Amino acid sequence: STETSPSVVFENIQGCSLKCLSMLLESISGLAVDDDFTVEVMRDINVAVATFIKSIDAEEFVQKCSQNKRVKELKITARLLELTQSIKAENIPASVSADCISAYFQSPQNGGGPVSDVQLFPEKNAAIITFCDRKGNA
Repeated sequence: STETSPSVVFENIQGCSLKCLSMLLESISGLAVDDDFTVEVMRDINVAVATFIKSIDAEEFVQKCSQNKRVKELKITARLLELTQSIKAENIPASVSADCISAYFQSPQNGGGPVSDVQLFPEKNAAIITFCDRKGNA
């Protein structure tokens, strides 16, 4: 099976440093950063992607994050990065190009995959990134 390791996207991370986020995720998951998962931060768009090296129930982890008191206080949102769908990235500076966003989300290091479309909404500082469906059942 070519299952990719699960990735979880965290948005609105502006109130949290990488160190703070890593410690938070360690405490929620019970796993160790660098050994069991990696965290990539894209400050430009206030998004972080945690990719799990160790096999975990990512959906359960997202639930735990969403219920976590500290995560709620920081107003961080967590969700699974599904390569078969669109994701909305928020707080994107108007100066960031669609190409730049596309390149970021295509990067395997960020848990991304082939991007089929990027729609920019500069007035809302947001973008919708649509991934190609690699399973071919689009």
